[in-house]
Amino acid sequence: MNESAAPVTAAAEERRPDSDGSIPRASGSLTRRLIVVAALWIIALLLIGGFALDRVISRWIVDSYDNQLVFILNSMIGTSEIGPDGGVRFNRAPADQRFAEAYSGLYFQVTDAAGDSCKSGAVSALCYPSPSLWDRRLHVVGNHNDVAPHRYDSDEFSTRHRSEPLRIAERDAILPGSPIRWRFQVAESRESLNDEIHHLRSILFWSFTALGVGLFMLAALQTFYGLWPLRRVRREVAAIRSGQKTRIGNDFPAEIRPLTEEINALFAHSEAQAEEARRHAGNLAHALKTPLTVITNAATARTPELADTVCREAQVMRRQVDHHLARARAIGRRASAQARATVWQSLKAVQRAVDRLYEEVTVDIAGDHKAEARVERQDLDEMLGNLVENAAKYGGGRVFVTVERNGANVDVLVEDDGHGIPEADRASIFERGARLDTTGKPGTGLGLAIVRDVAEIYGGSITLGESEDLGGLLATLSLPAG
Repeated sequence: MNESAAPVTAAAEERRPDSDGSIPRASGSLTRRLIVVAALWIIALLLIGGFALDRVISRWIVDSYDNQLVFILNSMIGTSEIGPDGGVRFNRAPADQRFAEAYSGLYFQVTDAAGDSCKSGAVSALCYPSPSLWDRRLHVVGNHNDVAPHRYDSDEFSTRHRSEPLRIAERDAILPGSPIRWRFQVAESRESLNDEIHHLRSILFWSFTALGVGLFMLAALQTFYGLWPLRRVRREVAAIRSGQKTRIGNDFPAEIRPLTEEINALFAHSEAQAEEARRHAGNLAHALKTPLTVITNAATARTPELADTVCREAQVMRRQVDHHLARARAIGRRASAQARATVWQSLKAVQRAVDRLYEEVTVDIAGDHKAEARVERQDLDEMLGNLVENAAKYGGGRVFVTVERNGANVDVLVEDDGHGIPEADRASIFERGARLDTTGKPGTGLGLAIVRDVAEIYGGSITLGESEDLGGLLATLSLPAG
């Protein structure tokens, strides 16, 4: 029961609907597709070529056969003369001995163009048949004048018991000394002609069959050999999965090398993400270890300040958790290559929030209203919120934000009229928990660190400088343009 159910389950998994609800079509085998296409193309070409070659050669054989009959016909006319009885006679006998043998398969007949004199096997001065005809006569159609040689097939000698198809050449001529239009006819059995054509077609059939088999084997060999690098890629990927190798080799054809390079880049990206996840887990564990140790020691010593210590260290742990969660969210969203966010809309939302928190601060924004950044809207709100809130908190009451395009990037410039940050301290301000404020204003010291980490995840950056217009800090957030 279970053994029979396993293939059904596997087939169901293989035909599982896509995200849009449609059933994916079976991909099949690339090797089989190439071989089938090559086989169909080879068969079509061989059939067309064989038919055309058969027509050409068969026509050539028939023309050669007809030329021989016309040559005999013209020779008969050239050796013909009118006898004393007014009938046609030859001044020399035909060279081919078959004309003298009954039913030999080669015949001639000379009669008036109407053909009345040779009906019913009669012999007269106006009907001169070859001895090979014996008691038979060639049919004469008198409703046309054959000035040029007329060639055609005839079954007039075929009976129910014996078939003798004929190839006939005939021509009309008026001989000197006679007013009668004479019909000269030469007929030969088509059996030899048909045998020759049949033999030719047999040779063509087996030749083209051998050629088709050879071409099919060549196509199959070319397909297997051409797809061999793909099979090697599969084996090397399996070796990487089993731990035998770390990367796919570079000694592949030019058409396959971009695929292997992309696969290697994917492996490198996956390793970098795994290492990044391990590093963040280690950083978070290390960051939480110290506050937990402080809380444990205070609880063990039963110090009177235990409640304050727990609250203070809990705040530290919360800041660390928030920071790493923000990074984790950004890393997870980075996989979406279609992420787009309009910078102006995000700035307007941040402006409204800061206006409610800091009523004494004026926040002005200007620049490109349509600029888009290739980031998720939530991460863009978090970065801009940290920058604008810091400017409002530590400035003198004025914050000016500018949005502008810079090549392939979108720059957001946040300026304030505060005291700024000395150039020597601008690098250290990005460290987690670093604060240069000594006024006791509430804060976590993680705002700029979060902005830097999230921007770098999306391929952006943040730099600090001095505002020329307001005299305070200038923070420039650069993000890839959408």
